[in-house]
Amino acid sequence: MAQFGKKSISETSAPEPVVTNAPQAEVEASFDASMKASRVGMSEAKDFIRDQIFMRIEPLVAVRTSKPELMAFVNKLVAEIANDRKILLNQDEQRLLGINIVDEMVGLGPIEPLLRDPSVADILVNGPRMIYVERQGKLQLTKLQFRSDAHVLHVAQRIASSIGRRIDESSPMLDARLADGSRVNVIIPPLSLKGPCLSIRKFSKSMMDFASFIATGSVSPQLAKVLEIAARCRLNIIISGGTGSGKTTLLNSLSSMIDPGERIVTIEDAAELQLQQAHVISLETRPPNLEGRGDINQRALMVNALRMRPDRIIVGEVRGPEAFDMMQAMNTGHNGSMSTVHSNSARDALGRIENMILMGTGNLPMRAIRTQITSALDLVVHTERMRDGVRRVTEVVEVVGLEGEMITLGNLFKYKFDGENADGTLRGSFEATQGRPHFLPRIEYYGLGSAFLQALGVQEQKIGD
Repeated sequence: MAQFGKKSISETSAPEPVVTNAPQAEVEASFDASMKASRVGMSEAKDFIRDQIFMRIEPLVAVRTSKPELMAFVNKLVAEIANDRKILLNQDEQRLLGINIVDEMVGLGPIEPLLRDPSVADILVNGPRMIYVERQGKLQLTKLQFRSDAHVLHVAQRIASSIGRRIDESSPMLDARLADGSRVNVIIPPLSLKGPCLSIRKFSKSMMDFASFIATGSVSPQLAKVLEIAARCRLNIIISGGTGSGKTTLLNSLSSMIDPGERIVTIEDAAELQLQQAHVISLETRPPNLEGRGDINQRALMVNALRMRPDRIIVGEVRGPEAFDMMQAMNTGHNGSMSTVHSNSARDALGRIENMILMGTGNLPMRAIRTQITSALDLVVHTERMRDGVRRVTEVVEVVGLEGEMITLGNLFKYKFDGENADGTLRGSFEATQGRPHFLPRIEYYGLGSAFLQALGVQEQKIGD
């Protein structure tokens, strides 16, 4: 049985404080005087109860105790202290106060309920008084608050310590992952002028399929069919878009089309991919330790992955010199590889890849880089989070080849904006260009040429026509 203070949870009387009697008596006397003289508000009364409980429970013991057991004990203490100090709290108020106290002890304080809310995609803490969330693609200011900058910093330090890192003035930035897989970025003063700031991208426990994309208007049925066939037929695909545009979600859906008999190696900075196949090797980068050594970046993992006999390599996001190794892999028999890249359009995505290759191999001529890109890539799929909050695929282009010094692209699908509905949602259509892509022989090799052309709206040509 876990021990709190000096007594067991199973004992009926509240455990003795773990501090000396003198400070405890001074706190109670100060509270009594304050209640009688100024009739402090309910928030001060709740703060007093919380402080009392934190003085009675050892933090290390709280962390090692199961959450249901800790919750039951905290609720019991809340009722006892409220009765002793004549603080009027109904059962719902006592229950909510108990939840808040437990969240602060073993969770992330006031934002813990947001982590449990499945409708929340992102949590953005801009100092102690401003906590935003993203729901259905739009940001909303919540009523939740931290008590102070120190409170936010305490939560940030708890996140850092859980992964063996630190966040302080000497190391004021942190990238981490929560136990549920959610990504966290922390930046604190002196770099942040608004106090400690946390940005949490929640880990989705459910994977969207193409039927869900069609239902939300992210793709049309024909476009979904084209993407499904492209993934099945081992085309090399780059998904481009801005932050929060749905790149990883789309990559997860494309990966569900991979044959379960293939060996897949994934490489990520923070694990977000949710592949359903059994034969998946997941690799994750490692940050430097407290001495600044021991980090393993994506490029090192990329080189190692090529020695693991993969059928496909999936990189969560290409953002540096590993782009060169990714193109090499796509050119050396690892067809069907996929990745994402931040960009404003499909063509911009290729420009970014060029720049990232130059970062790793500055002595390569531009024509050689572009030749490698055009021989490696088949499709670029561009996504956007539009002003109605819906994430849509706005471009699907094929990488045709080089014409002089310029990479030639061919449009397969493009989203055409038509107007706005009465409810604020955008109205538009996904238009196919009805062209025959250069990679059609590979689609036909897998026996899906007719279905692919039908989805594009292209009439099949029979021999002799």
